[in-house]
Amino acid sequence: MTTRTQPQPALRTSFFSVVDDPRWARVATRDKSADGQLWYSVSTTGIYCRPSCPSRTANSKNVSLHDTIESARATGFRPCKRCNPEGLSLDSENAALVAKACRIIEESEEERSLDDLAAAVDCSASYFHRIFKASTGLTPKAYTAADRAKKLREGLEIGASVTEAIYDAGFNSSGRFYEKSTGMLGMTPTQYRAGGANEDIKFAVGQTYLGAILVASSAKGVASILLGDDPDELVRNLQDRFPKARLIGMDREYEALIARIVGFVENPGIGLDLPLDVRGTAFQRRVWQALQEIPVGERVSYSDIARRIGSPTATRAVAGACAANNIAVAIPCHRVVRNDGALSGYAWGVDRKRALLDREAAQTA
Repeated sequence: MTTRTQPQPALRTSFFSVVDDPRWARVATRDKSADGQLWYSVSTTGIYCRPSCPSRTANSKNVSLHDTIESARATGFRPCKRCNPEGLSLDSENAALVAKACRIIEESEEERSLDDLAAAVDCSASYFHRIFKASTGLTPKAYTAADRAKKLREGLEIGASVTEAIYDAGFNSSGRFYEKSTGMLGMTPTQYRAGGANEDIKFAVGQTYLGAILVASSAKGVASILLGDDPDELVRNLQDRFPKARLIGMDREYEALIARIVGFVENPGIGLDLPLDVRGTAFQRRVWQALQEIPVGERVSYSDIARRIGSPTATRAVAGACAANNIAVAIPCHRVVRNDGALSGYAWGVDRKRALLDREAAQTA
């Protein structure tokens, strides 16, 4: 008698793939924001990783996703040596190194060399220079200069003598300081300490379709272009900025200058080329220079500007520099928008920003 073999039931297969899981997209794009929220393991290599792992993207067929580090460990695989899923991400480690270096710079009595700073955080000089600039938007040297300028301003503002402020800010030579002082402060140290005393600031107020406009200039160039509804309030703002300067009302020569600026606001296509007295930190000046290179009618994002100045992670600092701009239209921070194209804040009101952009778009269409 022949025994017939009974057919075995077919194995059930799942049509669900890792690529159908929304978490996979975060792994495939190396989403750094997913670090600490998600892990993945790879059966062919026997390791588990964080989403931002720089290794070549694994074949999704060999990947399992995990919502906890405990689940990833339970696979029996080892943690990846490149991305260190058990500890801080590379970005977090770098941020901690940069923060430590910033503290060293701020607490040092004298300027530290690049090699000294790199050694203090246990990095090579070239790697340290790269991560510092990516994180802060400034080179270590520029950050040091900005910190010294800040200390100098603080010393002068609390009433210290110029000599005391110079040495407290870390300058070991008054001669070296005076070579840079006007660029750092926008005026001599004595004038800054006195709130702009003995500095002549010419100003005039006019009207545009945006409302009132105030233009103020030092001997170096245009120092402020302010927009608003109330001309008197604009003058008060100028007085607050230069509390002890001599404010000089417009004369015929200055009337011609404000007429040029009003004409540009009304008709941006004619262009505007003015000498500017730009007063800000090294990073702010880099951002403002990039803003002046944006063509009329073009809009860019804050992250675009960050990339243009070589600091792609400094988007928030770029936004802060735009907010600190006191020279409207000539330094066209109104041309910077959010990544999705939406209008963000503007020191002189979002409605004015929209009006400026609409007029520029109409004239360049």
